[in-house]
Amino acid sequence: MENISATKHNNTTKPSTLHVESPPPEPSPLRKIMVVASIAAGVQFGWALQLSLLTPYVQLLGIPHKWAAFIWLCGPISGMLVQPIVGYHSDRCTSRFGRRRPFIAAGSLAVAIAVILIGYAADFGYLFGDSLAEKSRPRAIGIFVIGFWILDVANNMLQGPCRALLADLSAGDQRKTRSANAFFSFFMAVGNVLGYAAGSYSSLYKVFPFTKTKACDVYCANLKSCFFLSIALLCTLATAALIYVKEKVVTSAIPSGEEEEGGSRGGMPCFGDIFGAFRELKRPMWILLLVTCLNWIAWFPFLLFDTDWMGKEVYGGTVGQGKAYANGVRAGSLGLMLNSVVLGATSLGVEVLARGLGGVKRLWGIVNFLLAICLAMTVLVTKLAEHSRVYPPGVDPKTSDPYPPSGSIKAGALALFSILGIPLAVTIFIIHFITYSIPFALASIFSTSSGAGQGLSLGVLNLAIVIPQMVVSVLSGPWDSVFGGGNLPAFVVGAVAAAASGILSIILLPSPPPDLANLPVGGGFH
Repeated sequence: MENISATKHNNTTKPSTLHVESPPPEPSPLRKIMVVASIAAGVQFGWALQLSLLTPYVQLLGIPHKWAAFIWLCGPISGMLVQPIVGYHSDRCTSRFGRRRPFIAAGSLAVAIAVILIGYAADFGYLFGDSLAEKSRPRAIGIFVIGFWILDVANNMLQGPCRALLADLSAGDQRKTRSANAFFSFFMAVGNVLGYAAGSYSSLYKVFPFTKTKACDVYCANLKSCFFLSIALLCTLATAALIYVKEKVVTSAIPSGEEEEGGSRGGMPCFGDIFGAFRELKRPMWILLLVTCLNWIAWFPFLLFDTDWMGKEVYGGTVGQGKAYANGVRAGSLGLMLNSVVLGATSLGVEVLARGLGGVKRLWGIVNFLLAICLAMTVLVTKLAEHSRVYPPGVDPKTSDPYPPSGSIKAGALALFSILGIPLAVTIFIIHFITYSIPFALASIFSTSSGAGQGLSLGVLNLAIVIPQMVVSVLSGPWDSVFGGGNLPAFVVGAVAAAASGILSIILLPSPPPDLANLPVGGGFH
């Protein structure tokens, strides 16, 4: 809206933009904003299933732990490439169905196709010649990988246009924008809780009895059933939004009011501009990039292997052998559900915490120390679980499952999951509740003093998020294998990175300029 306003006041010197003198669009009713925001529940339901179930599942198909994380390269790659490209083209879409709705429809369809490929990977692999007697099923793995990458691309296709459509419906009205953000955050939390709850339920396949087949055991059948629910939820919410919420058809390739800065609300700066901006960055932005990079090196190993850790280290299970591993994975999903509940509750008080602790950067530093402590505590929980592990009498520990861990061990592991919701809430309290608010809000501030535009600064900062994810995806598996193949080595590296991020955040990260320091955390940074 600032660009439009500026053009109105200066139309004598910018005749090419006289068309923006038309009345600004009216904000849409809250009920329409809520319907569009509800799509986040369907998207997040699928993300929750990915994070909790797919790393264990791909190991059950025969990919060793050492290489399992490579599959997750798709997430950061698609986040870096797909969202900017989709945002750019959705801003310029002249379809008679609107700018955003075609992309939302295409993304929902792609999610459904990907989920079918993932859920039926074992069945398709068996149909095409995989042997059930072999530990590795190469055809099933190939189908799974294709489906997994399509799913990540499709989820990224959905998120950008949904955010942009919410901005369109808000039409620059600050109250409606805050409401849209709040609705989006609420439905993300709902999707998380539902997804992790579904992943933790061991008998869901009984609702869809046809999911259990010769090639697909109970764990696989539960995974299929979870994804059936995911498809049903997403398609229902997306269809409701596409039917109920209409868009104004854009007749020009670049919508009026968006030419001023050569960009778009939903897109990102040109990739060449982003990389070129590194030459112009000042010290505050470099420190912010380093802090953000270390923060994601800390988070990503746990996000990849949290349920695998529960199955192997806490429950003492072996992939593909007995029930202990699958029980641990389900317990990990329960932990992630508790994590989401704590995250949602903490998000409501992030602004109060920031003010009480003396500012955003100090809060970010403190929660990074909390993250480091929690990641280090996984070592203690693992050692206690190993020390107290008991096997049934007369069985070979190498080929049999142990008894489940004691109640205190389970409680300690679930407590770690829950407490981690606090630093995760601070890290993921976000502008538009998708982009991470604390680092991105600081980027907005520092961009005013470093010479870069806010959009360009956020594009550069995005690289500090996706590049560490790529590094962790490539190196965490081989790094763990050096120390025996467990998950603790990557978690320990994450703890060290979190502590370093906290120290740098508090000591070196500059404070916001005085005129901006007192703005609200959740959306006051402009």
